[in-house]
Amino acid sequence: MSDSAKKLEAEGDIAADFLEGLLDIADLDGDIDMDVDGDRASVDIVGGNLDHLVGREGEVLDALQELTRLAVYRETGERSRLMLDVAGFRAARRLELVAIAGEAIEKVKSDGDSVSLNAMTPFERKVVHDAVADAGLSSSSDGVEPQRFVVVHAAAE
Repeated sequence: MSDSAKKLEAEGDIAADFLEGLLDIADLDGDIDMDVDGDRASVDIVGGNLDHLVGREGEVLDALQELTRLAVYRETGERSRLMLDVAGFRAARRLELVAIAGEAIEKVKSDGDSVSLNAMTPFERKVVHDAVADAGLSSSSDGVEPQRFVVVHAAAE
């Protein structure tokens, strides 16, 4: 196993310990699954009724992810890019975003005009950028948080 993979697994272990403690304090049921997804540690909390840990449009999940990243930073001294999912919210949102990106890609391919999408979180923009790149087109992020959005462009010649 590479040093990079070991580092990511260690991040996942730290995050899992932090989250287990949080679930215990809040007296919530949930199992924690850890994985390495590309160049990021990935932690999922599954089972039980966890909707309140997701919040409206994932806002509680975003805050929980930042707290978890801070817990990892406290232990390692290095900034973490760990991704957290609760009750499959991000996984389902990823599927929705790939479909939204697909519609924009088809429109750009058919008429050549750039397409601007609605404002998105950094996670959402990354999913769209990846889908656009996989389709051989280009994209950019425009605007200022929290109103930053993706623009899909025809492939650069």
